[in-house]
Amino acid sequence: MSTRELPGRGERVADWFDGRLGIRTLGRKYLRKVFPDHWSFMLGEICLYSFVVLILTGVYLTLFFHPSMNEVTYHGSYVPLNGVRMSEAYASTLDISFDVRGGLLMRQVHHWAALVFVAGMLTHMMRHFFTGSFRKPREVNWLFGWSLLLLALFEGLFGYSLPDDLLSGTGMRFVNGALLSVPVVGTYLSMFLFGGEYPGHDIVARFYSLHILVIPGIMAALVVAHLLLVVYHKHTQFAGPGRTERNVVGSPFMPVYVAKAGGFFFLVFGALALMAAVASINPVWSYGPYRADQVSTGAQPDWYLGFAEGLVRIMPGWEITLWGHTLVLGVLIPIVVFPLLLVLIGVYPFVEARVTGDKGEHHLLDRPRNRPVRTGFGAAWVSLYLVLLAGGGNDIVATRLHLSINTVTWAIRIAVFVVPVAVFVLTRRICLGLQLRDRERVLHGRETGVIKRLPHGEYVEVHEPLSQAKLHTLTAHRRPGELVEHEPRGDPR
Repeated sequence: MSTRELPGRGERVADWFDGRLGIRTLGRKYLRKVFPDHWSFMLGEICLYSFVVLILTGVYLTLFFHPSMNEVTYHGSYVPLNGVRMSEAYASTLDISFDVRGGLLMRQVHHWAALVFVAGMLTHMMRHFFTGSFRKPREVNWLFGWSLLLLALFEGLFGYSLPDDLLSGTGMRFVNGALLSVPVVGTYLSMFLFGGEYPGHDIVARFYSLHILVIPGIMAALVVAHLLLVVYHKHTQFAGPGRTERNVVGSPFMPVYVAKAGGFFFLVFGALALMAAVASINPVWSYGPYRADQVSTGAQPDWYLGFAEGLVRIMPGWEITLWGHTLVLGVLIPIVVFPLLLVLIGVYPFVEARVTGDKGEHHLLDRPRNRPVRTGFGAAWVSLYLVLLAGGGNDIVATRLHLSINTVTWAIRIAVFVVPVAVFVLTRRICLGLQLRDRERVLHGRETGVIKRLPHGEYVEVHEPLSQAKLHTLTAHRRPGELVEHEPRGDPR
């Protein structure tokens, strides 16, 4: 007579949770979910892990930071500023940097993680844009990612404004000028934000609440929603043998993907810590405390907001008066164009679907060369961003190149209109040329570099036929009209 072995403690705990939460069913369904293997998918992971690092280091910094603009006299480890009147926010930032164990390292990890987070999101969205993964049914997820990028821009602005140093105060002066340029209600918006006449006494406390509570909470919710939709819609993948619109070829989430993701997290964390340890960033002690009657020389925002400042710097100082109100167009137009450039990114999936009439679902990615118009638009937008970024540092460019700042400004004004158009045309032609090259490879094979002499004396290069897998990759797409019409009759493609 056999006796049934009693379940162990771990099994009983698992049964308890399964009976109340259904974790066995969820685990069986999702732990073996397949994820495709491609290096570009790691861009999204860099964003996620940088966000985790931001949360961890941000929690540490909140333990020592005092978000107050009350004036105190500094007496700390940084001798050059001893006896100087400054806000509590700036004094606590100095204390974190020089008196808190590991404080400076945490500050720099936090700042570097913020820069990598935004850079990762922008690159991640570019990958989705150029490969067409934003198409149905992923338009909503594209909007989630776009919202995260937009919130990250303002989160970064609020974050580097908290120390209340001269550099961040110069940025706040820029924000105040933008608010004042809004017709009719500009003055009220400035008074509301700063709690009175600029610079007020409440801006640091208000930005602190937004920076550590409101915006991170919204971003965390968007990250969770974004990941849930990724799981729900399944991963996109590049075309290849065995890959269709209805399957995913790759590795299971558990244990392969979890092991890779865990290791990659520590690689990202280690890289951020290394950058923070060897490369100084935002040395607030060099700028000094903020004073409304001073401006930091060569003041530049973080790179992701440089193009917004570039819009203002290259805009002529136009003003008009209507019905007794002066409109400062030199500032008003840039602050209208700035969100429009971002909105164009958000609505592009819907515009492309409407223009092309594409209503089908897409789970296979495009090669950028196979969508020349979309690729041209993306390259044009990137070129416009880079031109405006140079405009945001026109004084630095003029100083380094020993040029007149007026010459640099006029060159950037012209480039704003000329460069994106030229980049669009050039990128589109390059994409079409690459398609023709792929067509020749499909028809004639790969050039081997081996020269062979034919019996009648002619020399020819030997071509090696492509593998079936390579042929599938090169032909698994719809061809644009200007190339299809030149194909010979009887071509099976």
